[in-house]
Amino acid sequence: MRCYISFLMLFFSFLLPGSAFAESNVAPRDPASHFFNETWGDFAEELKTAREQGKKGIMIFFEMDECPFCHYMKTNVLNQPEVQEYFRKNFLLFTVDIEGDVEITNLQGKQMRQKDFAFRENRVRATPVIVFYDLEGKPVYRHTGRTAGVDEFMWMGQYVAEGVYKKQSFVRYKKIRRKEKQNR
Repeated sequence: MRCYISFLMLFFSFLLPGSAFAESNVAPRDPASHFFNETWGDFAEELKTAREQGKKGIMIFFEMDECPFCHYMKTNVLNQPEVQEYFRKNFLLFTVDIEGDVEITNLQGKQMRQKDFAFRENRVRATPVIVFYDLEGKPVYRHTGRTAGVDEFMWMGQYVAEGVYKKQSFVRYKKIRRKEKQNR
């Protein structure tokens, strides 16, 4: 009986105002199949694909197993349909296991293991780390840790996609966006 009541409470919490489900009427979707793009690990080739498809760049989500903050991002942010649609429209999206021994090709065409790409080339020490690269393969914005939620992650995507990173910090951009949201 306790399990049934817990299930009902969880189910109806999705319908409360302010929940992502109530706002979009679309249930969360698995980020592995709806957010991240498939790759053979050749990021130099993926960069060419991003240019051909008219994307704004590539986003790499550096993660590791058992990371509670990575899990939070996947179960609360990256699984939201509006996030998935916006990011897939503007970026190619990939994951890299910071402890992985899988061979990949970096953005400059050099082969290395995932963990070397993460640690040596991108100085990833904690997870998650979200790095956006422009169409030349240059990192343009880096975020360490989980975001505060869907809004902050969406703002991050807009910050990069709209090129705002070229003229103002993300902290300032976030303040402006928060104020706009409060005034609605």
